Amino acid sequence: MKRRVSFLAAVLALAIVLSVFCCVPAFAAGNTRTFTNAAEIYTFVRDGYNGGEKGPISITRGTLTQGRTQKPVYLVTLSGTELVLNQSTEVLTDLFSGFDLDNAYYYNVVRVIQQNVPRGANLILAGHSLGGMIAQQVAANTAIKANYNVLNTVCFGSPLLSAGNREGTVRRLGDVSDVVPYLSGRLFTNPITAIFGLNREDGHYYGRPITAHNASYSRTDLWGKYDITGTKYGSAKLTLDLSTRVFFQSPIF
Repeated sequence: MKRRVSFLAAVLALAIVLSVFCCVPAFAAGNTRTFTNAAEIYTFVRDGYNGGEKGPISITRGTLTQGRTQKPVYLVTLSGTELVLNQSTEVLTDLFSGFDLDNAYYYNVVRVIQQNVPRGANLILAGHSLGGMIAQQVAANTAIKANYNVLNTVCFGSPLLSAGNREGTVRRLGDVSDVVPYLSGRLFTNPITAIFGLNREDGHYYGRPITAHNASYSRTDLWGKYDITGTKYGSAKLTLDLSTRVFFQSPIF
């Protein structure tokens, strides 16, 4: 009798556990958003320009859909140059990163990932300007590559770095009038790849390179034809649980 009761109790407990896991959705209702193109990803990256109130780094949990394949991913977004007290997005970091040298922003991103993303997880990195350079450095970091799967790195208005053996695909998007994508040490060591390894669209910002650098990448008429991985006419989609988004500071010291 005791064995029968124990068996029934075990079956009931298992049924309760399974019912909980089967009934709880992957994302809480009302907190999800599906991104279908690069311009939408850029608007997410742009939130990092917040005057240091939240920080330039954010991590959000989501699901990558490519055809019939779905993968759990973490989107790591990195904003670019912003002059904020004790925030490592200043001009000096631009110089260090542009020549593929170690810097505080790079170290902070690696640390934030290691402390907040479970090992073995899939990563998508996305950054604007300096943030895109840092993303390339992170994709080449040996500790990140050893413990995570870097699937894609999407760079908006960012120079190309010779950042070692990067993991995953790297897509750079650059407006025709934006000169920033050429401003790195790679322009001197390998100008062909620095110039031609860039997906370009013409936003008609003639004579206004700063405007092109800051305004072009949120335009769906230009970058809506690129999917969330930066692939032109691609079909990858990214569904994010907005309730999981967390911002992080990136101090100089």
